[in-house]
Amino acid sequence: MIASLGMYDRAEVQPSNDRLWALIRDGLRAAGFAAPDALTRGEGAYWPAWEASDLVLSQTCGFPYRAKLHGKVTLIGTPDYGVQGCPPGYYRSVFVAAKTDARREVRQFNGASLAFNEDLSQSGWAAPQNFATANGLTLRPTLRTGGHVLSARAVAEGQAEIAALDAVTWSMIQRHEVFADALQEVGLTDPTPGLPYITALGADAGVMFDVISAAINALPAEDKTALCLRGLVKIDAAAYLAVPTPPTPHDLGLLA
Repeated sequence: MIASLGMYDRAEVQPSNDRLWALIRDGLRAAGFAAPDALTRGEGAYWPAWEASDLVLSQTCGFPYRAKLHGKVTLIGTPDYGVQGCPPGYYRSVFVAAKTDARREVRQFNGASLAFNEDLSQSGWAAPQNFATANGLTLRPTLRTGGHVLSARAVAEGQAEIAALDAVTWSMIQRHEVFADALQEVGLTDPTPGLPYITALGADAGVMFDVISAAINALPAEDKTALCLRGLVKIDAAAYLAVPTPPTPHDLGLLA
């Protein structure tokens, strides 16, 4: 059995995620369901977990869900992080640039070099590209970093001019990373459905939703604050599938 919560699991908040999982695990067991003792971390927390037939719980991104996982996993619900300007369970990306850059608004960055975490990221790739298309801009993908923190650091260090960061991750970066002081916010993307909780295909989503909701409610306030976590909401799969999918960097002929 596999359970992972890798999307917002930086070292400083891992104890809070462990306590959240313990509440979920115990709730599942009390309801008569098996659950692993501890969370899986590292590379196994992502695609190996999402595609595992014995997945109990994980959190994925909206882009992988609509591109590869829909129909292969069970959608449970979406955590609400109380992102400003977004409906419950929705989130958006924050465009950041170096504080020393004289440009103060994303529309001034037409043709700018973009650092992004990965090709199947909603917040790091799809959202900024969809924003650029809608606003007649070009954001040139020049650096694939492997993570939002690395994208933010790349901009702070001058390796790229702009990046789009998941708003929840950006909040954690501001709280925990010294280099965040070297960055400025220059814009926001439109809200899209947030990062959903999933379980194996055929699992009882209703029981999972109720158990996770109770666990979040029972989580100590300091852990909710650390995780930026407010609650759990239901967002229909159709809302995820309706989000436009832009060309990949490879399709654009800009990165291999």
